[in-house]
Amino acid sequence: MEIRKLDPGLGYYKLWLMMKGLFQNDWVPGRDAFCGVMREHKLLLPRPKPRHTTNSNHRYHKYKNLIRGFVPTAANQLWVSDITYIDLVDGCCYLHLVTDAYSRKIVGWRLSDTLEAENTLEALRMAISQATADSLQRLIHHSDRGVQYCCNAYTDELKRYGVRISMTEDYKPTDNAIAERVNGILKTEVIYRERRFKTIDDARERISSFISFYNEKRPHSSIGMKAPSKAHAEQGMQQRLW
Repeated sequence: MEIRKLDPGLGYYKLWLMMKGLFQNDWVPGRDAFCGVMREHKLLLPRPKPRHTTNSNHRYHKYKNLIRGFVPTAANQLWVSDITYIDLVDGCCYLHLVTDAYSRKIVGWRLSDTLEAENTLEALRMAISQATADSLQRLIHHSDRGVQYCCNAYTDELKRYGVRISMTEDYKPTDNAIAERVNGILKTEVIYRERRFKTIDDARERISSFISFYNEKRPHSSIGMKAPSKAHAEQGMQQRLW
């Protein structure tokens, strides 16, 4: 619940008198009743409108989920992709990510001021550029059913390299848990600390710096407290420490 900053004309004394009149004889209302009183006196902020990065209401083909129970044992066997929004002082921007599920390494990313599929495709192309042709033939690409991932330009790029396409079948965050986890780390350790970046260029500089740190130095309990770049060069089951 967010409480609106008081009108200076109301004054704390007048507010105290109002509340004293409302809650007599040491009676305290429940949460919903209290919110009702606050709303009646216009002391609540309106709920912020949620931002959505996924639009699955489109005409493109939606692919089946191929990764249930699948555990990668080497890099470039499974990539997970997602888009998250980042607040700016004036508006917002969007971070398009491709993460290797085995090593947790961010292999492709792009920060843009729109949700256009071309930006998502550029993140994919960055990821492809760091892989070999042979490894791409064994790769599964997993994402939600958003239009950016289902559109012909994106799926044609995957098919061109022989990559198999997998997508979530519902809206459960656990269906793309690794991508959601990477988003959470970025937001907790960089984005929420900044609150709002001044400009998209400012956001790009900070996020680029953090992704370098994340890949090269940040340890992960899901890969034996190693940095993603180190795990990316390994094979075999990774040790989970959680």
